[in-house]
Amino acid sequence: MKLSLCMIVKDEERVLPKCLGSVKNVVDEMVILDTGSSDRTPQIAQKFGAKVHHFQWCNDFSAARNAALKYVTGDWILVLDADESLTQKIVPQLREVIHSEEYLLINLLRQEVGAVQSPYSLVSRLFRNHPRIRFSRPYHALVDDSVTEILRQEPHWQIGYLQGVAILHSGYQKSAITQSNKHIKAQKAMEEFLDTHPHDPYVCSKLGALYVETEKIAEGVDLLAKGVKIAGDNYDILYELYYHLGIACSRLQNFKQAIIYYQAAIKLPIYPMLKLGAYNNLGNLLKATGDFKGAKTAYETALQIDASFATGHYNLGMTLKAMGLFTEAIASYQKAIVLNPKNADAYQNLGVVLLKVGNVQGSLNAFRQAIALHEKHNPEEAKRLRQGLHEIGLM
Repeated sequence: MKLSLCMIVKDEERVLPKCLGSVKNVVDEMVILDTGSSDRTPQIAQKFGAKVHHFQWCNDFSAARNAALKYVTGDWILVLDADESLTQKIVPQLREVIHSEEYLLINLLRQEVGAVQSPYSLVSRLFRNHPRIRFSRPYHALVDDSVTEILRQEPHWQIGYLQGVAILHSGYQKSAITQSNKHIKAQKAMEEFLDTHPHDPYVCSKLGALYVETEKIAEGVDLLAKGVKIAGDNYDILYELYYHLGIACSRLQNFKQAIIYYQAAIKLPIYPMLKLGAYNNLGNLLKATGDFKGAKTAYETALQIDASFATGHYNLGMTLKAMGLFTEAIASYQKAIVLNPKNADAYQNLGVVLLKVGNVQGSLNAFRQAIALHEKHNPEEAKRLRQGLHEIGLM
């Protein structure tokens, strides 16, 4: 089976080499559709052996992606964005699954690098080169609508997914989001789609979440609640709706209702890795409202799903510290630091707990690490911490 990479790009010279480098020994063909780059993106793609085509941007991601599909010659298609890369550990599974006769589409687990609360999502990015698979929606373009229609007419096909993280996405990081500043364009595109598709729970989820993120919370809650009513048994979308309703209620200080929404989200029968954000946020709310036992359970459940969830270890440490379980808190902070050595707060709280159990030298070492990290990103906190240590005679 021949596998083709299919991408649309514009001004991606900074990140494109990493993306193409992750797949150059995996795919048989690279099809790149450039939508108007003013940098060296096309030349970089050609150096990796890609076939580069050009497309005049028309403010419609689906139109661009469908134009790119026309140039693909492979039996299977892998879709990536320039700020994504394929993990090498997923390659054996990927190569095996495209030789299966029963699958039309394979969902891939994507990790949002730098995301604190919701690090994973399932994306429909690996699919058979079927003549009727097409992208739809001008923003958040995806093939799911066409796949659903194909399944109605050709019910022998199956949808599958690969075990483990397949795609690393760096665009989630705050600096990248700030640089992109795409909120206005995204909102306009989704509002126009909603006008013609008022009963689409997916756009209710995405646009509602965007409203909440941009402080239009009342509008966001109304749209998310509407999505819940029309989502039916579409559990993946329903999870997103409950999750963002939880965020909205938290911002409105309605913690009781936010807890209810997160509890509804984690009960849904979806891929467990996708629930980490809800478990983490639920734990935060339970801890904030004094239910330390409930918070501890929420964080521990998240870590049973993904033991590499650094934020979960840190938050569990904070809860154990509040419960007076200092030895267990130390272990949690240390695990968080191993997974994220740049977490100044983890070092700082580790220092506090080590001091409480009488390990003065270990405490001082942890505080020094915290100060060094704070000085890079939060010099005021470094100054405050150093002054506090002087006052108690540690520095």
